[in-house]
Amino acid sequence: MGKDKTSFFDMQFITSGISTMLVLMLLGMVVFFVLSANSLSKYVRENISFAVMLSDDMKEPEALTFQKYLSEKPYVKDCTFISKEQALKEQTETMGTNPAEFVGHNPFPSSLEVRLKANYAFSDSICWIEKEILSNKKVLEIDYPEDLLNDVNDNIRKISIGLLCLAALLTLISFALINSTIRLAIHSKRFLIHTMTLVGASWGFIRRPFLWKNIWIGVFAAVLADAALIGMAYALVRYWPELIEIITPSIVLIVMLSVFVFGVLITLICSYISINKYLRMKASALYYI
Repeated sequence: MGKDKTSFFDMQFITSGISTMLVLMLLGMVVFFVLSANSLSKYVRENISFAVMLSDDMKEPEALTFQKYLSEKPYVKDCTFISKEQALKEQTETMGTNPAEFVGHNPFPSSLEVRLKANYAFSDSICWIEKEILSNKKVLEIDYPEDLLNDVNDNIRKISIGLLCLAALLTLISFALINSTIRLAIHSKRFLIHTMTLVGASWGFIRRPFLWKNIWIGVFAAVLADAALIGMAYALVRYWPELIEIITPSIVLIVMLSVFVFGVLITLICSYISINKYLRMKASALYYI
């Protein structure tokens, strides 16, 4: 096997590595989208706010105390106090005219803008949260977009299921493509494998260099795929900085590790299966494949 050692990083190694890299990139993108769906759902849920309308009997110091009370609740991500004057100013800017000039007074109550943590942004959770907040007699009402929240949760659930099905399908396709690439590479060595069995070499001795070479192909392909995926993630975040809430460092790290582990394991498994096929094959059959 001296010749194989000197030509370890030959053209076949490079072409197999690049072919495997492209498949791993595709798989890595699917893993990224599956993981990002969870971050996206969390980001969307935590950015749907609802308004707690306060009675005029609740003066600003009491409202600020109530704001602090809600902010400390385990289900609240953040809580912002909006005074009557601020509400009037915002509505005037939105409408282009001052409503107070028509009615003779500020018609808007002070309020609290509450954003929930993602785990509580569901209709059943909001029901008991609403009851708890309304237990304060100086709270007029709670206004939250229930239909929007339900639509968001339903759509996210459907997208997550679709992405998981796509991930399973592409995993099978990736296995088939990488297996074909490795089988073609080992196919060209079938006579060498048979010759070594004739001179008494053990199967383990014959398999070892092929397995190591394909493991290194997997490492080479995974490193290239990870580099390309990191570049793509960096370009997306630089173009759209808000995506840093979705493309988190932990997601990028998990994608990189998944690509690396899958790249090494799949090349190892495929090469082991392919080599065993030729080790079991009779000499007469080598000419007809």
